[in-house]
Amino acid sequence: MKIEHVAMYVNDLEEARDFFVKYFGGVSNDGYHNKTTDFRSYFISFDDGTRLEIMTRPEMDDPEKALARTGYVHLAFSVGSKEKVDELTARLKHDGYEVISGPRTTGDGYYESCIVAIEGNQIELTV
Repeated sequence: MKIEHVAMYVNDLEEARDFFVKYFGGVSNDGYHNKTTDFRSYFISFDDGTRLEIMTRPEMDDPEKALARTGYVHLAFSVGSKEKVDELTARLKHDGYEVISGPRTTGDGYYESCIVAIEGNQIELTV
């Protein structure tokens, strides 16, 4: 068994799509639009077959996202090496995203960093 895909609602669908394509090498489909409900979505596919569905619709609730909260907290991307974690973290920071931890080796042995991106959602970079 495997997770087929993960989905997240966003306000700016094209900005979210461009983020995952630019920084993580994702490949987007052409998108879907339900003209009756105005629901829109893209599936972003990654090298290992993992997919992320990003979606938007009118009149969504968008409360502030506390860093420490219940529910889904972050998406983690394995980028292959410590050097790549360092490089992508520096690139994201340079491009204006907030780095909230790392790069560092955690107490449980992971080398990672965590950034806040895409409408206050956390992205973890790991080996």
